[in-house]
Amino acid sequence: KICESSGESLVSCEGECCSVFHVECLGLKSMPDEKFICTECKNGEHTCFSCKLPGKDVKRCSVNTCGKFYHEACVRKFATALFESRGFRCPQHCCTACSMDKDIHKASKGRMVRCFRCPIAYHSGDGCIAAGSLFVSSHILICSNHSKRNHSSSAVNVGFCFVCARGGKLLCCESCPASFHPECLNIEMPEGCWNCNDCKAGKKLRYKQIVWVKLGNYRQVCYFWWWPAEICNPRSVPLNIQGLKHDIGDFPVFFFGSHDYYWVHQGRVFPYVEGDKSFAEGQTSINKTFKKALEEAAKRFQELKAQRESKEALEIERNSRKPPPYKHIKSNKVIGKVQIQVADLSEIPRCNCKPSDENPCGLESECLNRMLQYECHPQVCPAGERCQNQCFTKRLYPDAEIIKTDRRGWGLRTKRSIKKGEFVNEYVGELIDEEECRLRIKRAHENSVTNFYMLTVTKDRIIDAGPKGNYSRFMNHSCNPNCETQKWTVNGDIRVGLFALCDIPAGMELTFNYNLDCLGNGRTECHCGAENCSGFLGVRPKTAFATANEEKVKNAKLKQKKRKIKTEQKQMHEDNCFQCGDGGELVMCDKKDCPKAYHLLCLNLTQPPFGKWECPWHQCDVCSNPAVSFCEFCPHSFCKDHEKGALVASALDGRLCCSAHD
Repeated sequence: KICESSGESLVSCEGECCSVFHVECLGLKSMPDEKFICTECKNGEHTCFSCKLPGKDVKRCSVNTCGKFYHEACVRKFATALFESRGFRCPQHCCTACSMDKDIHKASKGRMVRCFRCPIAYHSGDGCIAAGSLFVSSHILICSNHSKRNHSSSAVNVGFCFVCARGGKLLCCESCPASFHPECLNIEMPEGCWNCNDCKAGKKLRYKQIVWVKLGNYRQVCYFWWWPAEICNPRSVPLNIQGLKHDIGDFPVFFFGSHDYYWVHQGRVFPYVEGDKSFAEGQTSINKTFKKALEEAAKRFQELKAQRESKEALEIERNSRKPPPYKHIKSNKVIGKVQIQVADLSEIPRCNCKPSDENPCGLESECLNRMLQYECHPQVCPAGERCQNQCFTKRLYPDAEIIKTDRRGWGLRTKRSIKKGEFVNEYVGELIDEEECRLRIKRAHENSVTNFYMLTVTKDRIIDAGPKGNYSRFMNHSCNPNCETQKWTVNGDIRVGLFALCDIPAGMELTFNYNLDCLGNGRTECHCGAENCSGFLGVRPKTAFATANEEKVKNAKLKQKKRKIKTEQKQMHEDNCFQCGDGGELVMCDKKDCPKAYHLLCLNLTQPPFGKWECPWHQCDVCSNPAVSFCEFCPHSFCKDHEKGALVASALDGRLCCSAHD
């Protein structure tokens, strides 16, 4: 931990930090005879691994062998951190590269190589590790973020815009060669240092990537002096190249055409993309070696692309054999501030069933608790051990198996016949509050996750069966389901169970109606195959009467085709959120002729509004009275009393805008 090097005579701290030290770095002459605990563990003041500031308000990563400490505010800045009921798993247990590629299922699996100085980790192998990282050991490295080079003075920028490929007045990134016209990014020319979005997000170049390289005036015969090359792993280049002077953040490249090597850094390299060969076409004075380099680069790019696609196809095929990973649990796991209620025995209702009854507290009994959806308590129920209303507590689930369906992913199928009203399974997962639910939904949208397993129990209690759950999480939606969800009170706590709506034969898939609220225009197509299928999730299924009379309605319309029928035109809504401008799942305004739509998060809502709903654009920002003047670029609006001076005509066709816009 002190000198950042390996070697012999290492002693491990047996405290919470799990750090390792050289005996001589500790000022000791020999290995300690007694149990060794470092100074930080003795004092209880550990240093935050992110901001490097010490304090007693830091918290330890929940992984036993980790030993890293963080301020909660620091660790929440990393999208790769995972918060659980017992704390959090720090970013060093999730691959930064896979997370950047939105492959969240793969990101936390497999062997990791971790940075010694910051909360960065990668999967071992050339596919994920950032080029320029320095290996300290087989599982420890110093990532390229710790280069001693001042990138703000070493980046060599291209002379054309990365968006439109034209020259002119360009905005140059301080960390890489990227250049842009400010108007191509829809921004004003900033003052001072500026970094492109890729550099801000921490996106790094990787080994076996084809790039364009510039070495001062070297190879100036080529177009803009940039030359195609491939980034190499330092261990795969000749020994004399490995011995050349280089630092953390530098990596060797193999030049196409001339077949020589050189050490460069991110400031002089940008990615090659398919078709880049075309920019040199038509150049009459093109060098033969450069022409050969372009051909070799294009060929090698296609080879690497084919290898990558073959690997991805193999992985998809392998993953199709089993469901996506999740942790199987038997009961709800509390996350954060949510609490599981436990009732006193005196508060638990007592039914009137008797032990001598044929099926005490059973399906066909007149058990008061069962009628009111209360589970009997073994110490309170007069039927005692013969009580048949303890399915949640005893987990009396019929045998079922996970199956692969044709068009609906994975599903759940019963192995035995189930009677109408019988308990099928409990819906379990992580029990989270509204705030955590919103954070997870936001994180899911950022990572392009489309599968959700959240089920609302009460206003501030949501079950998320995504990361953890049981077989119930595999039950598919159906517009004509054979199961339904019911909220039961079990020992004072509300829990969700799935019960059979009809007699279900063995071998039948188990389904229930998700009752999703349809948000915006991006509706999810339903593939349940039921006769009354509505076609989309969240749309009310067709009734039996409507299904039977569809043909009659069509025939009646044909007879009326000679008559003029006044039809109300369907109201069309915008595809992007009026608040943030992004697409996705949106809730639409119900006011006539209003096309606006919004994300729930942008409205500070967790559930869609009930009944007819008018968006904020129709209420004055100051007094909430009906608005008469509207900003055409955001939901700000004003009533007659407050409209004076609130809006001005913009340069865009004179459209009105508020003070929030330039």
